[in-house]
Amino acid sequence: MRGDASLLTKPQIAIVGSRNPSKLGLATARGFAQSLAQCGLVITSGLALGIDAASHQGALDVNAGTIAVAGTGPDRVYPASHKTLAEAIIKTGAIVSELPPGTTAKAANFPRRNRIISGLSMGLLVVEAARQSGSLITARLALEQNREVFAIPGSIHNPLARGCNALIREGAKLVETTQDILEELNLYFPDNQQDNLTNSADFQSTLDLEQQTLLNLILFDSTSIDDLVGQTGSAVENIASMLLVLELHGYIEAVAGGCYRRMR
Repeated sequence: MRGDASLLTKPQIAIVGSRNPSKLGLATARGFAQSLAQCGLVITSGLALGIDAASHQGALDVNAGTIAVAGTGPDRVYPASHKTLAEAIIKTGAIVSELPPGTTAKAANFPRRNRIISGLSMGLLVVEAARQSGSLITARLALEQNREVFAIPGSIHNPLARGCNALIREGAKLVETTQDILEELNLYFPDNQQDNLTNSADFQSTLDLEQQTLLNLILFDSTSIDDLVGQTGSAVENIASMLLVLELHGYIEAVAGGCYRRMR
């Protein structure tokens, strides 16, 4: 390992998910990681692209410890684009591996290391996973290790939500807030700990009435500009202007087909 060995003795929560998530998925993973880390949990993941990286970064955002379980030797970083992230993790957290130094990335080693991610943790949170996602393998390993499994639900129309929805049907705990996880793990939830994932009123407080009204019409799946024009009666130019403001502030994101999807 490289980094702070004492983190291995502290309570951990694993967060895993898609390597190609939506912006909403990235924001969700990072937000949950921030909140859980502030409650004293070490965030454990696999240093992969997507949800893994967002989870590690969420812990780093609040100067908390995070553990990356590598599918390479502890002295190698995969993907190479995560070199800066890995260096940041080592400063306040740790990178661990069962593989000897010098071991390069091999496809077979990444599924194997998933049992370590789940085994180190009290529970596993899955954020955005397709039906064939490796995250579901990690979830099944967690169940075999008698760990709690949590999943973020999603739209039936979103392929990235089908894995999470399937886990929930099979008995995983549906999670909407940090408190859902803490209660299931019988952990204390500080009264002064703000759950930044549910405070939508604060999110919208900087918008004027017209912008808030438009935001409330945009679905978490996707909504077309034509639909928004039809529902509001406003001119296309006015709608487009407000959509730009909402996108710049991170409330929505543009998706294929000239549509927008709400992110928070």
